[in-house]
Amino acid sequence: MISKEQVAADYREIQNEICLALEAADGKSSFEQEVWERDGGGGGLTRVIQDGNILEKGGVNFSAVYGQLPDSVKRALKVEEDEFFATGVSIVMHPNNPWVPIIHMNIRYFEMPSAMPGGKSVRWFGGGIDLTPHYVIEDDARFFHNHLKTVCDAFNNDFYERFKKWADDYFFIKHRNETRGIGGIFYDRLTATDELTWETIFEFSKALGRSFIPIYTEMIARNRNKIFTKENQLWQYQRRSRYVEFNLVYDAGTKFGLETNGRIESILMSLPPTAKWLYNYAPLAGSPEEETLSYLKKGIDWVK
Repeated sequence: MISKEQVAADYREIQNEICLALEAADGKSSFEQEVWERDGGGGGLTRVIQDGNILEKGGVNFSAVYGQLPDSVKRALKVEEDEFFATGVSIVMHPNNPWVPIIHMNIRYFEMPSAMPGGKSVRWFGGGIDLTPHYVIEDDARFFHNHLKTVCDAFNNDFYERFKKWADDYFFIKHRNETRGIGGIFYDRLTATDELTWETIFEFSKALGRSFIPIYTEMIARNRNKIFTKENQLWQYQRRSRYVEFNLVYDAGTKFGLETNGRIESILMSLPPTAKWLYNYAPLAGSPEEETLSYLKKGIDWVK
């Protein structure tokens, strides 16, 4: 049986691997790090990179926390017990070049011992990775989704389609009627079944975490040297504003962190350093900006 200590240790290793690779890809800035403790139990390691050649701001956070759940979270999870343990790695990267996309990745594990009648524990894995290009480039989108399908297919042939649809539905800004980006995969409360063991789910979680570097270094290599204008950067700031709206209004991880007394700076590290809300902004007809908006919808098949 996989222990929570093993999950946390492997996640911590993945955090370190990703930070080293991102520093090498950026070539200028290094991660600052801060060890923190949570009132009530546990803590984590926040690692932030800023003002780099490529990465204007990014965070790669690890946490392993435990203690008592607030009543609001217990009601949301529909459980009676309040002792919990949660660990995970969460990443958001905001590049300075508008042609390099924003990326988010999260892998996590949650358990509550004896949370169900008869002393049965509750435990699950969750996670996902999604891409938010300021400008959608079809070849990049197809590379991204095909890479994710390859990772998924190594563990279960149904994972990609199930989790891709889940991502389309989850990363949707309802009040704008648009997706946050081009999606990716997302899953939550994934548990063992007769066909799916805990070991398989854990290995899938780690494989997903380790897919981040080959995916994002390829995105950087393809686009880091592209020239951009002030108009391109203004569009980047406008798209960042949508990212902020989603994370503050809809994101479940943000809500969970705030409601369980998590570290505020670590929770909100996903927000970009600069964003703009231009009143009633509309892109020019036939422009790359208008084309990007046409891709911000559910159900696009990127693996064809």
